[in-house]
Amino acid sequence: MNPQFQLFPDQASATAVHLDHLTAYLLIVAVIFSTLIFSLIFFFAVKYRRRSGHERVGETGHALPLEITWTVIPFVLMMVMFTWGARIFFEMSRPPDDAMNIYVVGKQWMWKTQHLEGQREINELHIPLGRPVRLTMTSEDVIHSFYVPAFRVKFDVLPGKYTTAWFNPTKPGKYHLFCAEYCGTLHSGMIGWIDVMEPAEYERWLAGGAGGESLASSGQKLFEYLACANCHRTDKPGRCPNLTGLFGSKVQLTTGETVTADEAYVRESILNPGAKVVAGYQNIMPTFQGQVSEEDLLQLIEYVKSLAKQPAQGAPTLGAIPPRLAGRGITRPPSAPAQNPKR
Repeated sequence: MNPQFQLFPDQASATAVHLDHLTAYLLIVAVIFSTLIFSLIFFFAVKYRRRSGHERVGETGHALPLEITWTVIPFVLMMVMFTWGARIFFEMSRPPDDAMNIYVVGKQWMWKTQHLEGQREINELHIPLGRPVRLTMTSEDVIHSFYVPAFRVKFDVLPGKYTTAWFNPTKPGKYHLFCAEYCGTLHSGMIGWIDVMEPAEYERWLAGGAGGESLASSGQKLFEYLACANCHRTDKPGRCPNLTGLFGSKVQLTTGETVTADEAYVRESILNPGAKVVAGYQNIMPTFQGQVSEEDLLQLIEYVKSLAKQPAQGAPTLGAIPPRLAGRGITRPPSAPAQNPKR
């Protein structure tokens, strides 16, 4: 990065180039038409200024070619803006299938990031150069906004909801991360860095980090500790649906609706089990609202994702108390007549 003042931030992602070109086009069109319009206003104000009675200008007939011109040219320019902007919008809305997944949790006043391999960071995110990165983001408290000027990425981070952003870094270096939504008294201090590293350097950083176990492994321990496996059986039919292969599939509900089992569906099923009950099952699963944090929810979601690749397991066992829950004063797992179609 150039430490000196810059009128425009670095172009450090593939999308940044496209957005800058579109912005330049919009500015050029705006400048040309603003100059033309104000020049004509001044010209006509002088030419058709108030005159004495004998100096009045005679009536002028319609100029059809002129009227067509000033209608067609702006229409074509506006359609270029629309199609160009729509193409970039859809590109930014659809992460590639091979994108690297990273979870982001916003909290007054910090950014917490979690890699699937287990590494956790605060106000910093290490990513490899040239590989698409998909961020799944949520907030623990109020609305935040994840803003990286060099990537031209700015997405709201909402409590109780997952939002997705992605980018493909094209330039190594450290880039500013801001919260662009006022979120309280220390909003200005909610800043961080995105560290784009060469692939080999990133692998060394990943291998040398104190990440511990993966998110899916942590989620499995939490799943067992909360006694979820007592009802969500994989070795035989249980009181709740078998979660193997659930994520990404279509789920039939008791209402007759069909929904896709994505991150939002799993989250809602844990916190509000009665909202969407799977057909063929009763609404008997207890809520875990207040018992699991946003980070715990992300681990459970990653574990459910991993079940699509795992063989059926044996009878459930009671898991040990995860350190995070023990640290909150929870010393034993809650009773678990848990049940409902999702989680």
